[in-house]
Amino acid sequence: MKLYQSISILFFSTITISSTFSQNKSTALSAIKEADLKKDLYEMADDHFKGREAGTLDELKVSMWLENKLRAVGLKPAGDDGTYFQFYSMWRNRVAANSSIKIGDRSFELWKDVLIAQTAPAQVSAPIVFLGKGTKTEIEKADIKGKAVAILASPEGINLNVSLAERRYPVAILRKFYADLTAKGAVAVIFIADDLAENSWRHVLPQVTRGLYDITGGPNEKVTAKAPVIWLHKSELNFVQQQGLQLNALINVEHFEYPSVNIIGVIEGTDPLLKKEYVLFSGHQDHDGIRQLYGTDSIYNGADDNASTSVALLAIARAFHQQPGKRSALFVWHGAEERGLLGSKWYSSHPTVPKESIVAVLNGDMIGRNDPDSAALLGSQPPHRNSTDLVNIAMDANKQGPKFLLDTLWDKTTHVEGFYFRSDHLPYARLGIPAIFYTTVLHDEYHTPMDKANHINYPKLKRMTDWMYLTGWQVANMAQRPKLDPGFKLER
Repeated sequence: MKLYQSISILFFSTITISSTFSQNKSTALSAIKEADLKKDLYEMADDHFKGREAGTLDELKVSMWLENKLRAVGLKPAGDDGTYFQFYSMWRNRVAANSSIKIGDRSFELWKDVLIAQTAPAQVSAPIVFLGKGTKTEIEKADIKGKAVAILASPEGINLNVSLAERRYPVAILRKFYADLTAKGAVAVIFIADDLAENSWRHVLPQVTRGLYDITGGPNEKVTAKAPVIWLHKSELNFVQQQGLQLNALINVEHFEYPSVNIIGVIEGTDPLLKKEYVLFSGHQDHDGIRQLYGTDSIYNGADDNASTSVALLAIARAFHQQPGKRSALFVWHGAEERGLLGSKWYSSHPTVPKESIVAVLNGDMIGRNDPDSAALLGSQPPHRNSTDLVNIAMDANKQGPKFLLDTLWDKTTHVEGFYFRSDHLPYARLGIPAIFYTTVLHDEYHTPMDKANHINYPKLKRMTDWMYLTGWQVANMAQRPKLDPGFKLER
């Protein structure tokens, strides 16, 4: 009986939504033009903006570029004080240059001879104990309380079939050992690089030297003392194995405040009551700036990540300007997504419209690459799904419009990338706002200087833009807002 009821509910839900589509047909889909998407994306992902790194003048420059675009499209300002902007403080903590690492009678030059992999203050003077590859048995038997533990890195037990494995390997090593070692009383951890970690050194250097970022009130706004994590080169293995060595580490952390910004515009709805509710279209404007070289290029233009959605939002706004919905369409280009979803964390907790008036969040991130007929909708499967209504609308919009074959693997809790947790829909979903995430998923040029405008599949980008628009158009015109699923709880 329960199975029959579930099937019946899904069937009638689909029928109702299809009926809604026929009643609320858009006449403005033609306003979304592939030529506009291409022109805007080539401008936004140009070297002129130097990779749009959050907290830099380059992010502010592209924000002004977006403001001009919003004015031209006809969006009304929906930021603070009658502007398109919502500024917020981005706090940065980084290891200070006056930090020092000494082992035995040798001093190690920061970043060249040694990496400090954890941005946290520490002062340690402790004997070093070498535990080889640090097996469970070795850790359980060792007396490590009050000591610095040295371990030779190895990929055993680590899944390296992930994006950017060369950057994520040292983090995986840390997660593999840190909790167990510190629980037993280790006061510092020293990893000796293997071949994989040696290859990772230059790739992780920009990240560890930049440090940690957060918004005011976030867990990383200010960092507290922790047992330090130190990396040494492979060539130091024999040295570290000597008996009687002492680690003396002094790690100081500097604390900075930077501005970052969300760009916000609105197309007002036509219904006297429903226009006080909002369909929020979401993307992020920032990327990685200038980092390590790949060949001769060091500018991380972020064409797919995420200029693709940024220009899609402009195109969707053109369509809503041509034919407004009953509800208002709110557009938010979040800043500092690459620093940890900071712009969306800030806006979701400090919205410029009443939070309860946001009926749905349609977020896009990387929507212009890979197989031309494949895409993914994250937040469509439990436990990530928080609104069956919204998912059904999006699914029907796909059938009505682009007809993508949907990849369901990326939304599973077992997927190694955990991609659901890595884009700007997440803070809204955690607050109980119906939210979904459109993507064409990762590719080999993700977070490299090769993610350029000439690599975008523009016909596919238009189809993804159409899909987001058609979903939002239906939400903007339905009599009832999408309902939240009861008992929504993410796995982490």
